Amino acid sequence: MHATAQPGALSRRSFLVGSGAVTVGLAFGRLPQAHAQGGGFSPVAWVTIAADNTATIYSPASEMGQGTMTAIPMVFAEEMELDWNKVRVVQAPPNPRLFGNPRFGGGLTTGASRTVQGYYEPLRLAGLQGRLVMLGAAASAWGVPVAELRAENSTVVHVPSGRRVTYGELAKTATAPAELPKVDKTMLKPMAQFKIIGKDLPRVDVEAKTNGTAVYGIDVRLPGMLYASLLPAPVQGERAESVDDAAAKAVPGVRAVVALPTGVAVVADSFHTARRARELLKVTWTRSAKARAYDSDAAMKEFVARAENLADAGVTWHQHGDAPSAIAGAARTFKATYTSEHVAQFTMEPMNCTAKVDGERIELWVPSQTVGFVVGGVAAAGGFKPENVKVHITLLGGGYGRRVEAEYAVDAALIAKAVPGVPVQLIWTREDDMHRSKPRPMTAQHLIAGVDAQGRIVGLQHRVTAEQIYGRVLPGPFKAGGSKDVPVMEGSEGVYDFGSHLVQQCLEDRGIACSFWRGVGPGYLKFALETLIDEIAAAYHRDPLQARLELLAKSPRAQAVLHEVAAMSQWTRARPAGRALGMAFSDTWNSFIGMVVELSLDQGKPVVHKIWAAVDCGHALTPRNIQTQIEGSALFGMSAALGEKLTYKGGEPQQKNLDTYPLLRANATPEVEVKVMPTDHHPGGIGEVGLPPVAPAMANAIARLTGKRLRTLPFPATVA
Repeated sequence: MHATAQPGALSRRSFLVGSGAVTVGLAFGRLPQAHAQGGGFSPVAWVTIAADNTATIYSPASEMGQGTMTAIPMVFAEEMELDWNKVRVVQAPPNPRLFGNPRFGGGLTTGASRTVQGYYEPLRLAGLQGRLVMLGAAASAWGVPVAELRAENSTVVHVPSGRRVTYGELAKTATAPAELPKVDKTMLKPMAQFKIIGKDLPRVDVEAKTNGTAVYGIDVRLPGMLYASLLPAPVQGERAESVDDAAAKAVPGVRAVVALPTGVAVVADSFHTARRARELLKVTWTRSAKARAYDSDAAMKEFVARAENLADAGVTWHQHGDAPSAIAGAARTFKATYTSEHVAQFTMEPMNCTAKVDGERIELWVPSQTVGFVVGGVAAAGGFKPENVKVHITLLGGGYGRRVEAEYAVDAALIAKAVPGVPVQLIWTREDDMHRSKPRPMTAQHLIAGVDAQGRIVGLQHRVTAEQIYGRVLPGPFKAGGSKDVPVMEGSEGVYDFGSHLVQQCLEDRGIACSFWRGVGPGYLKFALETLIDEIAAAYHRDPLQARLELLAKSPRAQAVLHEVAAMSQWTRARPAGRALGMAFSDTWNSFIGMVVELSLDQGKPVVHKIWAAVDCGHALTPRNIQTQIEGSALFGMSAALGEKLTYKGGEPQQKNLDTYPLLRANATPEVEVKVMPTDHHPGGIGEVGLPPVAPAMANAIARLTGKRLRTLPFPATVA
């Protein structure tokens, strides 16, 4: 009996976590109360056991289609020995002290493929604590030693006598211990004893999404609710100087016109009315924003020049050995410059938020990836105390990093503050979404590889010029960390043995807010690296598979996925005329993936026929869902490679909707065959893993067909 959470009362206090002040202990803190609301018993904060033996598990991450609302509760249920058929799942209250992700400094953030990685061990330990509390309750009730008891399927069994009692029966009288049992990872189950982890259990959110009862942010309906449509400033950083709103206010149903730092909003009794009235606004905008001077085509030339200027050292991101000296003494040198354009997240559900202000308190219903950014942003902009900001996280119609930042929630809060006592739902149109995009940073990369006489890389210098993300979003931690931009540069290191390796980061700030995107850094960094490896192998008439296997001699897990994908795709089998295979590898997010793409060309345009992928992400929580995530992220990356591009002129995006920003269509999607290879390791991330290798695998196949090396993302309109 599984259920997803619906927007409702959340009683625990919200914490401001953007400062990084909150940390999470081994087992997520003490019990907040002996018994949960509704009369159930909470042996640990993550679960409530009801008298009918049902267990309600809190899911801390935002569910945006990646399956964490199933995977994370499975981890807890495994160690607590819960009967999965009696589990229900609800969204956790926004309490980072209890439910925060250790890999986000204790914040309630979903993204960067850190959800399973961050919660896996702590949730297993918490589940073990819950099991020990239930065993202790049974031992106390029966007057027997705990050592004579075992737990299975939400039941405690007295081994010598066979006597049994359900967790639900114990919940009626159990009391919380003064101190939770001490546990450590040596007490956790070995992989061979897993009963839930690794099983293809149905996702808990699918039923509601199928029958229409699922509630996304845009589905929230509250009594007396009004709607808002916001006319955004034409350029980021501009604001309204003067507003003539007479015509807008004359539209029947319009309740208010509200000037915000980001634009001018119309509040009305329907969204259609608000949207129609906003078009009647006459606004004079400031013209002083830095972004006014931004032309992405011109900036790209400057990015390339900086990437190729070796005298501009930038910030050293990674250094192993003396790469410049190794390159200088190499038998041969390869140089290549790669570029990648801005791309938008283009979520299925546009940005939206519902807010209601009552005096000094505000309540928000929002499809967000980060509770902390919502609380912090609303508190700072609206003058609310963080403890007076109550947040309900709904289901998300796609995130891809766009819903990490929360300016849409801040806009909704400021609008609601102007019409207190009434819930207001702000919805961005698709055009608004494109116009206010916070895209993936534009980049230029310059790679220099020195090789020996056999074509083996002995030194690699990798220079990246890109617009910053962390420098804008988290300036404090960014500076404290040596001005290193993690999402921009993630994926530049890896398990390849280059002999010596130097990675340099040269950050830019052109006034356009760039942000998180599905597989931010690895999406372009692996493209450059994997295509250069192929180019070097081809120059020495070496098999690209063998070239990679040699570079991965110290990583058996990496070699295993390449061997497997080569077998899946029959790598050495000749293909029909006009078709070719391309290979790529990625090791980001502590997961290993080998990918092979088969494609042909139709009038110079790539046609992908099939994608094969072998992935080792350690403990594979839900293999079937992992396959789905690899399929989805591979197609996401394929779409970006084939034509997604957001260009700016005078600070304004030139693409407005799908007519000028083409996404991959269903009739162009190939079959994707995925082999999940579980190994006995801590699980790696998975939601983005299929994206980094797809573009380089495609480019490498194109090079095999045409001899032409592609160095731009997206690819040219025609490649041959």
